[in-house]
Amino acid sequence: MSHEPTILVADDHPVIRLGVRLALARGGFRVVAEASSGAGAVEAAVRERPEVCLLDVYMPGGGVNAAQQIAEALSGTAIVMLTVSDSTEDVLAALRAGASGYLLKDTSPDRLPAALCGVLKGEAALPRPLVARVLREFRDEAQSRRIRVGEVELTPRESEIMRMLGSGMSTLEIGSTLALSPITVRRHISTGVSKLGASDRRAAIRAMRPLAEAR
Repeated sequence: MSHEPTILVADDHPVIRLGVRLALARGGFRVVAEASSGAGAVEAAVRERPEVCLLDVYMPGGGVNAAQQIAEALSGTAIVMLTVSDSTEDVLAALRAGASGYLLKDTSPDRLPAALCGVLKGEAALPRPLVARVLREFRDEAQSRRIRVGEVELTPRESEIMRMLGSGMSTLEIGSTLALSPITVRRHISTGVSKLGASDRRAAIRAMRPLAEAR
């Protein structure tokens, strides 16, 4: 590889970072920064602007939350999660946050650089056992994509956020629960309020109550 792609490695376990760094160096990558938390990963990514960010899902501060912020700040940076979790929920959350890949920590050290090279070429990096599960989840989601409130159609995400808002949760609490940035949460709320034809959040919540009671 004539060009050494730059990469940020974020994991709260130093031994894991060391092993990943060595594997990446052998595969032709140049590690420009390391981080041990989600906040540290975002800060380092914005500072170094690497071509790839490799993030642990469960590091302090949350890897998915960091992925969301990095994706919003650096549209040209590819994001790949490296984790022990094969939870479909975690995979979907990462992909929705902007990740282009989701790799497990038992991935062969020889396979890791190849997978990241594929991501840089526009390919997705997902272990085969997870692909079918992810496709099934997206298919099921597409079948029930819109939820009706009277004559108004809300997306599942808009409906979910409006119900959480109605339960008394703040914008920050909703964002933390759903691994979304406060800006994204506010955007969904604004869209929901507009679709419901409400004058403000409180009026929108009142319009949502018949749906909540029906459930």
